[in-house]
Amino acid sequence: MDSSNPYAVAQEQFNNAADKLDLDESWRQFIWPAKRVLCVSVPIRMDGGHIRSFEGYRVQHNLVRGPAKGGIRFHPDVTVGQIKALAAVQTWKCAVMDLPFGGGKGGVICDPKKLSLGELERLTRRYAAEISIIIGPGKDIPAPEVNTDAQTMAWILDTYSMTVGYSALGVVTGKPVSLGGTRGRSEAAGRGCFFVIEEACKDAGRALAESSVVVQGFGAAGSVVARLLHEAGAKVVGVSDTSGGIHNAGGLDVTGLISHKELRGSLAGFGGGEAMPGADILALDCDILVPAALEGQITAANAHSIKAKIIAEVANNPTTPQADRILHEHGALVIPDILANGGSVTVSYLEWVQGMQSFFWEEAAVNKHLEQVMRRAYREVTACKERVQSTMRTAALCVALERVKEASELRGLFP
Repeated sequence: MDSSNPYAVAQEQFNNAADKLDLDESWRQFIWPAKRVLCVSVPIRMDGGHIRSFEGYRVQHNLVRGPAKGGIRFHPDVTVGQIKALAAVQTWKCAVMDLPFGGGKGGVICDPKKLSLGELERLTRRYAAEISIIIGPGKDIPAPEVNTDAQTMAWILDTYSMTVGYSALGVVTGKPVSLGGTRGRSEAAGRGCFFVIEEACKDAGRALAESSVVVQGFGAAGSVVARLLHEAGAKVVGVSDTSGGIHNAGGLDVTGLISHKELRGSLAGFGGGEAMPGADILALDCDILVPAALEGQITAANAHSIKAKIIAEVANNPTTPQADRILHEHGALVIPDILANGGSVTVSYLEWVQGMQSFFWEEAAVNKHLEQVMRRAYREVTACKERVQSTMRTAALCVALERVKEASELRGLFP
């Protein structure tokens, strides 16, 4: 199995869970394949007046539990196999969180850093128009992902709304609050991860206030996890971003780090610790490790050097299957991404509900509901882990597969 192939990795993880559940071949054939794969040409007029065509995708993996839900990424390395894998992961994530959604994912092959704001808007709107035949508040609800944001969602909302003739607030999530977005969404991934780390520490008999933490990736999610853990009394001893890492065995000033990053755009030049290569912070002595950067960061090459006993994956797919096995053999508890970063899709669901009802909540209500969902999901996965005698990743997938299978059985096969 090629660990660099996201589709192969997702399929291996699916098969591991299916084996634990003794899922027969008929059910595997019914549940695993993507329901719908849309490939579109996205021609736009560039600022120079010439026309350039990009290729885009929207994949709907499984819709038995509800409309598809998943982000859109703009990146030069987008492939249809990658998007299919990510759509499948979204199905499992929504099912683990027990949300009434299936899995979807979209992407456009482009380098947004080389596009002007006008070109980016035209690309987004044309892509939205091309996939409008399969998206909609009750069909498929996109969200921001790699290199897309609230502004991207605002353009998609407007494009779709102009097509249908009314403001369809439920067509996307991750929108600006002034356009029907929800309070609390920007911190949802990090806050949700914090709740499951708390639960893991309780199970391990470990006091969070006496724990040391390393966060790889000090972006939107990683910085929130670091801040919340710091506020809970944990000692954050290492962080990193694309500029490199910073280590202080006595504890870093997380508030200062956040201010420095907001002011400078990176952690480079922060004076409160020792600078080090970003990749090296994974091996720092700590109790809790939070991979919050890119996929494939923990591999067979570096897994043996990881000392943390709790690893909470707020990033998508940060651990390869080979590394997973090594960490398990070393006694580390890996809280998988489909559970640890489920806060984002949970609050996206809450945003969708608010938009469909045109009734919006205070942030405290959003955060309280998020906490209930995350803690419940963690307990359900740990119970399944004991029942099927597996890792947390396989247990989370077992929970998801059981829910998707039950919904499929109840709905039956049409025609």
